[in-house]
Amino acid sequence: MINYTEKIPNNVDLGRDRVLQRALEHWQPAYMGWWYDMGPDESHNYEVYLRTAISVEPDGWAQFGYVKMPDYRWGIFLQPRDEKREVNFGTHKGQPAWQEVPGEYRSTLRRVIVTQGDTEPASVEQQRLLGSSCPSMYDLRNIFQVNVEEGRHLWAMVYLLHRYFGRDGREEAEALLERRSGDADNPRILGAFNEATPDWLSFYMFTFFTDRDGKFQLCALAESGFDPLARTCRFMLTEEAHHMFIGETGISRIIQRTCEVMKENKVEDPADVRSLGVIDLQTIQRYLNFHYSVTLDLYGSDVSSNAANYYTSGLKGRFEETRINDDHILSDALYPVSEVIGNKIVIKQVPALTALNERLRDDYIKEIESGVSRWQRVIDKVGIPFKLTLPHKGFHRAIGNFAGHFISIDGEVLTEQAWKQHQYKWLPGPADHAFVQSLMVGRVVEPGKFANWIAPPVRGINNQPLNFEYVRFN
Repeated sequence: MINYTEKIPNNVDLGRDRVLQRALEHWQPAYMGWWYDMGPDESHNYEVYLRTAISVEPDGWAQFGYVKMPDYRWGIFLQPRDEKREVNFGTHKGQPAWQEVPGEYRSTLRRVIVTQGDTEPASVEQQRLLGSSCPSMYDLRNIFQVNVEEGRHLWAMVYLLHRYFGRDGREEAEALLERRSGDADNPRILGAFNEATPDWLSFYMFTFFTDRDGKFQLCALAESGFDPLARTCRFMLTEEAHHMFIGETGISRIIQRTCEVMKENKVEDPADVRSLGVIDLQTIQRYLNFHYSVTLDLYGSDVSSNAANYYTSGLKGRFEETRINDDHILSDALYPVSEVIGNKIVIKQVPALTALNERLRDDYIKEIESGVSRWQRVIDKVGIPFKLTLPHKGFHRAIGNFAGHFISIDGEVLTEQAWKQHQYKWLPGPADHAFVQSLMVGRVVEPGKFANWIAPPVRGINNQPLNFEYVRFN
């Protein structure tokens, strides 16, 4: 019997729900089996300085302390209920938000929750081997923080499946532990979560680009008329912000170190830069192109009847739905979507209801542009003549209107042969992967020390010094 007050901090009264108790008592050992098999490799006895969610109060929602990751308290928290909350969009606009699953939307809602839930364990699986090549104890602690919080987000989705979807929900919760990232026979649902994350440059890119997709998806679900889902996602967003911070500052620190070495040694040629043991800016650009383009596919088809149905039904809204000044029904609204016709990319207006994936993708791109501009300021401050850019949104796409077309980083429609001639100028090739991997030899774990290819952060975690012992290896 699990002591729910001690083992699982929560604000959903788990201790009194006997049916839910029995379901979680069955699922929890399977989850721990998955964590031991697929969680961070060889880390189970480490004591890690982690934050643990303990409440939903903004001034004290988390506490910091040393914990062994298998003993982490996987809490279940929903933002406090607003008794006056209504469905804010679609045909049910103005009705009280639903506290139970509407029967007609049961299968659709379950699919939405399962798709979101599947991303959480997938990223843990992708990152499980990176601890053996960490660039510092600070960074090792950060990847472990991401891992345990992705695990907690899985618990949050599994709570919804068990609490609101009966036997079907229990079966889906079990399946979330059975799929494996990159498995040929039973892969994760979304393509980006089957890609390898073999090095720390990829990890930082993933947490900047792909975790930010998670933010936008959670923001859209946080508008849902199904109130328990909306409240769950709003609290998850509190933790997601730190994951994106790790990615943005990780890339920024790599860029800073590269630029410092370039200036100190008066070198610009990528081969010369690499010879000094740092990652050249051209390689960083290629990794950026890859992770950005793969993440854009996560938003789905540019024109989607499923997205329209989710919106009309009140299940999934737009980013910052309640701040948008329109009728929130969209029966007559239009939205611009790109399409390849012949050898040109043209813009056409389509019903806004069917273009909700594209709108969310565009909202995401605006935020990505701001992040890349912050990286550019690091380069400019050192005085290096190099410009980071985002490729055209049609570049290297496998889903939507650009799938099957060969679009250059500048948005030119090419033949397959012409595109492949430039492939490794635009995307990381085997030589790039081999070089970056050559820097991932051993791990740097002396407190306050950092690998040569990355600069220290500005400050430590929770106001601790940089030479703080963030991980005790025992």
